[in-house]
Amino acid sequence: MAEPTNKGPGRVLVAIYGVFALSAGARASVQIASKFREAPLAFTLSALAALVYIVATVALARSSATARRVAVAAVAFELVGVLAVGTASLLDKDAFPDATVWSGFGQGYGYVPLVLPFVGLFWLWRTSRRDPVASATAPKD
Repeated sequence: MAEPTNKGPGRVLVAIYGVFALSAGARASVQIASKFREAPLAFTLSALAALVYIVATVALARSSATARRVAVAAVAFELVGVLAVGTASLLDKDAFPDATVWSGFGQGYGYVPLVLPFVGLFWLWRTSRRDPVASATAPKD
């Protein structure tokens, strides 16, 4: 059986995702409410990032098989998003006149948005493996 994703270091990961969900959501809300016309693409991507962080937080906080699949999908989407938006924001600065969470690979957040999906995917992989000790001592059918 797989280890729970929300135990041990997983609790810290859930907390970090929660903080990013709140900060990205707050940032997107303020940007969209106050100056959406200035950078609609960037601000929409900020809202998308917030949504991805919310989904990842909830999925990582649960330990069911379905939640694990949702977490893998959300964190993988996050990785693709941060790489795509990070690259696009460097190549086409006019499309990103204001920063998003994923602009410049998360530069405004200390590059945590770039590192976080790698850590999240590693944790999901690590906790998906069976415990060799428990497998060895489990009764055979």
